[in-house]
Formats: sequence, structure tokens, C-alpha cells
Amino acid sequence: MPTLTINQRLDALLPKLQDARLLSNRGIGNEIGFYIFDYDAEYEPLVQRYIDRLKPQLMNSPIQLILLEIDLYKTILDILSERGVLKKAFELEATKGNAALAKTVAPLVRPDQVIAYIQKKLRGDEQLVIMTGVGASWPLLRSHSILNNLHPVLDKIPLVMFFPGSYDGHELRLFDTFKDDNYYRAFPLIPHQQHHL
Repeated sequence: MPTLTINQRLDALLPKLQDARLLSNRGIGNEIGFYIFDYDAEYEPLVQRYIDRLKPQLMNSPIQLILLEIDLYKTILDILSERGVLKKAFELEATKGNAALAKTVAPLVRPDQVIAYIQKKLRGDEQLVIMTGVGASWPLLRSHSILNNLHPVLDKIPLVMFFPGSYDGHELRLFDTFKDDNYYRAFPLIPHQQHHL
């Protein structure tokens, strides 16, 4: 089976995300409609540019998809800003490094707080949620803990997480280096190999 390039996989996103089966969670049994688009971390700038073009295409298409993007990194910044500690967090990172920042800030951005923030963002009419900023939010947030806690919140809305690393249907490996955790409840969105019938 030939391996698809990142551009071929990105080009397959628009029709996949407009597919009525994905949007209605049909064809996946009783599982929740969580999908992961994994890619090599080196392609992060390319993927981000593609997502910026993809969002208006989805919202202005004939089906006029109601879409919400959750950027985990911006979510962390917003939570720290709301608590009045964003400037202090940047100063801590500059003077003492990432380890000190993670130790100090992690209690302020626990998964339950992030989920509560996401719930405030949901209007209730979304047809698709996309999650970005996964790599930038590490090590403060672990993607599997966010996904696990989102299940009750997004039980009927499909979610696509853009993941800079690898996902084999069982294990998330951020940057292909850090084992995030075993996570069995999401489906790989666009395979790396082209399947022939």
C-alpha cells in the first residue's frame, strides 16, 4: 500500500469532514465520534495554515457547517489571563524555565477546568468541533485526559483532534516521542496508507 503524503492527507480532509456519516456519527457503532488526524510534528506550520483555510471552506460550503475550534494552547492562555496570572507565567518561564512553569501552572489548568472553559464556549448548535494547539499545550495538558473528560460534553458532536505525533488506534505518541497514554475511543481520520479495494 502506498503511503500518502501530508498534502494528500490534508486534501482528503474537506470531503471527509463534510461527510454526512461523520457529522451524524453514523457507521461507528455506539462509539463516540472522536477522530484523530495525526501527522509528523515538522508539518505543524503546514497543518495550521491548512486549518485556517479549511474552516471557512467548511462554514461557507453548501451545508454551512457550524464549527467550533478549540485551541488548547489559547485555552491555557485564556484561563491564565482570567485568573490574572498570565504575565507572571511568562516571567516564570523566562526566568526559571519550562519545568518550573509546568509545576506552577499545571494546577491552574487541570483537565476539569479546561473542560469547564470549553463548555462555556459551546453554544449547543455546533455540528463539528476541531481541536488544535495540542503540541503547544504540552506538558501542561495531556491530550488523552482532555479527550476522556470531553466524552460527556460532546456525546453527539463529532470532534477532530489535530495531533502532532502518531496515533495507531490504541496509543497516542506526541511528537512520536512522548507516550501520552493508551486511548482506544478515537478513530484515525485519514489513514497514512492508501487502501485499495
